[in-house]
Amino acid sequence: QVQLVQSGGGLVQPGGSLNLSCVGSGSDLSIYPMTWYRTAPGKQRELVVTITRGFQTLYADPVKGRFTVSRDNAKNTLYLQMNNLKPEDTAVYYCNVDQYWGQGTQVTVSS
Repeated sequence: QVQLVQSGGGLVQPGGSLNLSCVGSGSDLSIYPMTWYRTAPGKQRELVVTITRGFQTLYADPVKGRFTVSRDNAKNTLYLQMNNLKPEDTAVYYCNVDQYWGQGTQVTVSS
């Protein structure tokens, strides 16, 4: 049984930074693309960034230049470094690998 366990997140002021992690267990996840999604209050879930097994990345326009995704296949771990955070980044962030989802992590950007 594959499990994805997220950590990180929290409350930060505008312009601040946060780092999210997503650790997988139960299978070798290195062959899969890994994706961060987010769901903002009152909005539908949206893709934030995908990183392929070949380390190619695809960022959503709103986060380009501010967020950086990375993965450590040896540790079955996905990361998201978020810089220059804005109030509109407030959302619950989820990691996704294949059919599996993390539990979600709240990120709140507010002064």
